[in-house]
Amino acid sequence: MSKNFLTLGIETSCDDTGVAILRNDNEVLCEYLSSQIKDHSKFGGVIPEFAARKHLENLLPLVDVALRDSSLAGRELDLIAVTRGPGLMGSLIVGVQTAKALSQVWDVPLIGVNHLEGHLFAPLVDARDLKPPFLSLIVSGGHTEIIKVNSFGDYELLGQTRDDAAGEAYDKAARILGLSYPGGPEIDRLAKLGNSHAFSFPVPLKGTDKVEFSFSGLKTALLWQVKRLEESGTSIPVNDLCASFQRAVTEALISKVRLAVKLTGIKKVSASGGVSANSALRDALTSDRNFSAWLPELRRCTDNAVMVAMAGRNSFQRGNYSGGEVVADPSLHDL
Repeated sequence: MSKNFLTLGIETSCDDTGVAILRNDNEVLCEYLSSQIKDHSKFGGVIPEFAARKHLENLLPLVDVALRDSSLAGRELDLIAVTRGPGLMGSLIVGVQTAKALSQVWDVPLIGVNHLEGHLFAPLVDARDLKPPFLSLIVSGGHTEIIKVNSFGDYELLGQTRDDAAGEAYDKAARILGLSYPGGPEIDRLAKLGNSHAFSFPVPLKGTDKVEFSFSGLKTALLWQVKRLEESGTSIPVNDLCASFQRAVTEALISKVRLAVKLTGIKKVSASGGVSANSALRDALTSDRNFSAWLPELRRCTDNAVMVAMAGRNSFQRGNYSGGEVVADPSLHDL
């Protein structure tokens, strides 16, 4: 493989259009992200059709900027890596079809990347000392799971959520409290102003002997607490509710990370996904004495093209190749 191997990463799984160019394993030449948060905030969530249209508008201009700023021509690339799933079908199709067209025009190999494997690689951009085996906590709006990384390409799912993902629970909690979208960052901000022990919300599945999560009951507990306060004529202490809710979510996540460490004997833990940007979770992970934690930079916790490029490059090194047969698969899950 070339000593100056160049990978173009493309990410369009949901509402963020990401483009990045990677040299070799983890040297980032450039990375760009066009967020649609402001576009979707007035709807209180992502509108799939609208998201796909915005990807159509943003993707090729971002590719042009990336090549120009890196002083590269498309034919100089060695690989194109694109997210093929899971995600929103329309959004995935825009990314996959664009990548296939560029691959043909430039005569550059193409590889499809599982979005979850992309998240798994996010902390590795800067954590060059993190080597398998390690445990990966992927915690986002659509996923909450712990994966045992035996080696790159050899993954074992230790456990996942029974219902809502942690990020989904944050967004639903924010709607209950009348907060803006996306809910996670807003709850995190207000929680710093509140008392995390003002309300005793249940910590879901904390005492079970399985690596599993559940957040729907916690969301319901918050809803009923708000209704009780409203019925009693009491003003809603939003900051305290945010802090108490966030404490319960964090304890639920950390308790299962500790369990996974105990069951496997592996004391290296990485975290990625949008919720890994949460300040309470980051503090809990980095301060826990049961394991050592590796976290991505805040800008790479959410969907981005650097993680897609890294995962694609690594998979290509392992002998995988997609070519023109790559297709968008919104239901893709298993790594």
